[in-house]
Amino acid sequence: MAWAGSYRRARLPGNWDGIRAQVLMSADYSCEWVRTDTGLRCGRYANQCDHIIAGDDHSRENLQALCEWHHARKSATEGARATNSKRPKRERAVKLTPFEARAQAQHARAAIEQRERIDNST
Repeated sequence: MAWAGSYRRARLPGNWDGIRAQVLMSADYSCEWVRTDTGLRCGRYANQCDHIIAGDDHSRENLQALCEWHHARKSATEGARATNSKRPKRERAVKLTPFEARAQAQHARAAIEQRERIDNST
């Protein structure tokens, strides 16, 4: 992992190297990423120790062995999600169904006709 410019290393426990080694050895240095297309584990050589749920929970249950490719992919996804959550949300116009559009047009025509009747009566 590229630690340059990161404060993540400082947040890891003092015995992180031992924890990391245990995680990798218990997985036989085999990537534990479960593929969505087959439901099988990746199985490539794992040299990365990943937090399943991001944060500072360094318990064994929250750690998994990943290959470099899957760890980079997961980290990039988490980073993008964090960045996007900080962006202002834009309200998009909701497309009306044909029924709703027709009802809205009928309501608008009725309002115009009512105004015309009021204007003609005065």
